[in-house]
Amino acid sequence: MSKNLEVEICCGSYYDTLQAWKGGAKRVELNSALHLGGLTPSLGTLRQVKKNTGLKVICMVRPRGAGFCYNMEDFEVMLEDAHILLENGADGIAFGCLTADRKINEKQTKKMVQLIKSYNKESVFHRAFDCVTDINEAMQTLIEIGVDRVLTSGLKSTAIAGAETIQYLQKEYGEQIEILAGSGLNAQNVQDLIRKTNVKQIHSSCKGWLPDMTTCSEDVSFSYRAKEKDACREAIVGDYEVVDVVLVRKFINMVTCELTFEIEKEDEKELKICYDNTALPEK
Repeated sequence: MSKNLEVEICCGSYYDTLQAWKGGAKRVELNSALHLGGLTPSLGTLRQVKKNTGLKVICMVRPRGAGFCYNMEDFEVMLEDAHILLENGADGIAFGCLTADRKINEKQTKKMVQLIKSYNKESVFHRAFDCVTDINEAMQTLIEIGVDRVLTSGLKSTAIAGAETIQYLQKEYGEQIEILAGSGLNAQNVQDLIRKTNVKQIHSSCKGWLPDMTTCSEDVSFSYRAKEKDACREAIVGDYEVVDVVLVRKFINMVTCELTFEIEKEDEKELKICYDNTALPEK
């Protein structure tokens, strides 16, 4: 693999961005509420990140959970949030607007891209793309509007499952728009994804968990992770997700080192991997 490949770490807090920065990341997608798929971060979070790191920060603009078909009120807030974030140092905005029939909402997308471009920043259409009915029509629309990058898992729940579609998108459109592959990627599978797709940009959460002993009491639970009734009383890894600096380092090492090299040994070839990741647990 080439060092020209770009890594983006998905962050849900200021703490997360510090772990990403310490782990060697150069770019993050900044969110809040990652358990809802990522919502608009606070201004305070963005200011702290820009003040205390050298990270390139792509801010999520998403006003609520669920889907991406926004009414007038939702979209007015999205534009205002994007304006405020860009005024305060955001290097780009990640967003996604669809119509009820799962096509790109051209009117809303054009307005958002125009706003972002007025600041000479990057426009990123996020995984709302994975809900469209026609990927070619959607991609052509985004290119015509002037979107810089698309984050996608290839219309599947994970990028590995959607590798065939990601490979197609990279081959067909990679010279016209940046393809950022994400969802479910870690140090154990990222090389496989890159081999299959030839994608040039990778997105990962490098997720770990931390405990918060106040999440549950005997009769009250504020857990968003536990589905079982008594899960808070059971031995679980943690209560809220965070970026794990160790996983960031391992992930970046896997992406940026030489992917594989072959050594000729008489009539056989020995395939060697550049980084030993056998002990990495699934998170």
